[in-house]
Amino acid sequence: MHPHFGLVNVWTQGDLVTRGVFLLLGGMSLASWGVMAIKALDQRRCAKHAKATDRFWAAPDFAGGLAELGTDEENPFRTLALEGRDASAHIRHGEGRGRLQDGMDASDWVTRSLRNAIDDCTAQLQAGLAILASVGSTAPFVGLFGTVWGIYHALMSIGSAGQATIDKVAGPIGEALIMTALGLAVAIPAVLGYNALVRGNKRVLHKLNRFAHDLHAYFVTGARVAATERKVVHLKKA
Repeated sequence: MHPHFGLVNVWTQGDLVTRGVFLLLGGMSLASWGVMAIKALDQRRCAKHAKATDRFWAAPDFAGGLAELGTDEENPFRTLALEGRDASAHIRHGEGRGRLQDGMDASDWVTRSLRNAIDDCTAQLQAGLAILASVGSTAPFVGLFGTVWGIYHALMSIGSAGQATIDKVAGPIGEALIMTALGLAVAIPAVLGYNALVRGNKRVLHKLNRFAHDLHAYFVTGARVAATERKVVHLKKA
């Protein structure tokens, strides 16, 4: 590349708007990569916790199963188990007599508690995805704005110099197009990361719902739902 053109020249020769666009795209890229890294680690940790649910059901009692889930406070499967236990104890001990919630039977109360816990887990899983969606949708336009601004100043400089030869036009115009390329380079990973994280969240939520269904059966009937019965329930919902 010609020594007078390139990213370094865009920064050194650019005005405040050009440098501001450059820094904004850089910040958007760092934010998107940071979110993708954090959420990928969270999903990996949830997948590890999901494997412990088999050991939970193989335990001799609920306390032993809870120990198999570990002591991580951010484990959504452990949170579900604790919420189900607390809801079952609430109904069994008859706490809170005289309130509206006492009109609910044991099944409805456990279902409500487990659903609330799943909703909280869903909100935690989706936290940060709005950043990726915003970056993926706006970064190309930010880069395009930088390109338009750079072309405008390049044409103004050429017009004031009175020289319109191809070598005087191609360099500055091509340099201005770097901003569009940077915008695409920021947006494409953000979009791909967003789609990958959404698919990962769906897998985690599927496992959470299945675990919650088994917990509901355990706390209401005292036994885990068999796999064949669970399939029948899913077919009826479909």
